[in-house]
Amino acid sequence: MLDDTDRRILRYYQSDPDMSASILAEQAGVTATTLSRRLERMRDIGVLKGVRSVINWPALGYEVEVSLRVTLDKTQPRAFDEFIAAARQVAEVIEIQTFLGQVDVRLSVIARDMAHYQQLYRDQLLVLPHINDIEALMQVARVKGQESLPL
Repeated sequence: MLDDTDRRILRYYQSDPDMSASILAEQAGVTATTLSRRLERMRDIGVLKGVRSVINWPALGYEVEVSLRVTLDKTQPRAFDEFIAAARQVAEVIEIQTFLGQVDVRLSVIARDMAHYQQLYRDQLLVLPHINDIEALMQVARVKGQESLPL
């Protein structure tokens, strides 16, 4: 599917997504036309899903990040769908993951401070449907947050 040239392009691209196409082509050792063609092919086959911004939440005043591990009442046939639909409506929920095992869903929640988190928790999170159990893990530090892979 991907050859060494594709991997080289991806390696440079993920290290600096803002790099101009001409510099990326030069670093990857291909022409601008080849680069363009290969990036387009990687988009078409789903290797590249898009470009996104990474937001520094503390710079915007969100100092608290909490991971909520939720176990749902699985006796309800639509528990997952209804819980996820409701969780999507909470603006401070920035990530939703589902799992197989003891924990069904993990929510990443941001808040300005502990008072804001407490209000979110009571007013918007605890009232989400079909919660059987919920565990909050307060993030102390992000030790590794890099999303790039060794290519």
